[in-house]
Amino acid sequence: MKKSLMLYLFILAILMNVFTYMFYSREVKFGQERYDKTTKKLRDSISLVTTKLADADYFSLEHNENAQNYFDNSASGGKVILYEKLIPVVTEKLLDLNASPNGNPYTGQDKIGPNKFIINKVKILNHRWIIADYSNGEMWGEVLLKYFVADDESITFEVIQSWLYQK
Repeated sequence: MKKSLMLYLFILAILMNVFTYMFYSREVKFGQERYDKTTKKLRDSISLVTTKLADADYFSLEHNENAQNYFDNSASGGKVILYEKLIPVVTEKLLDLNASPNGNPYTGQDKIGPNKFIINKVKILNHRWIIADYSNGEMWGEVLLKYFVADDESITFEVIQSWLYQK
């Protein structure tokens, strides 16, 4: 009886070891498959976001080599204006005009009510155009501007088109 009990316990121990081995080997395989699926999904998501970002930045001075070359006048003996430094200068100059008591004159809108129109967001599209978002806290709009950089590096703006959205 003692021998058969030991034999049953031995067989039970072997079966437990086999089941444990099978469970853990399949768990590792399952974990690896899940990791591979998640990694593939994340890589696809990163690729999609990168593509969307490249499409969104297509119209920007940072990614338009022809517009960047416009500011390189070194061949004709002129100055070279670095677009990396020009972008923040143009943006700051346009946003500084928000301090005017009647609002930013380059929104293309006169003051309506007690609040003045100010420019909130600016995107420099190329060597000549800017698109900007503006509001007075109640109404929002967008404006397309021309900008010019003179030889003395002064910057001037001109409103091409302005649009005010309905409430």
